[in-house]
Amino acid sequence: MAQNERYERARKRVKDLREFYMSLAAYVVIMSFLFFIDYRDHGSWWVYWPAMGWGLGLVLHGFRVFGPHSGSKWEERKIKEYMERDGDQDD
Repeated sequence: MAQNERYERARKRVKDLREFYMSLAAYVVIMSFLFFIDYRDHGSWWVYWPAMGWGLGLVLHGFRVFGPHSGSKWEERKIKEYMERDGDQDD
């Protein structure tokens, strides 16, 4: 793998991590604010709906960033698999 290609993969990985952590920070800040509003409104507990919806999205985002398919070893195996498969079809 070329140095430039490794650099681009690392840069993309860092960008994905930064986006996830920014989303997580926004979730914590905004949900805290909404919880405070709901608490001051004598707790009809509507805050759980946006917390669950956004939380599900955040979990899925985290799975994409940290899940088993996020590593370069998986990508390299898949690339090799497709190259071998395409090589067999050329015969």
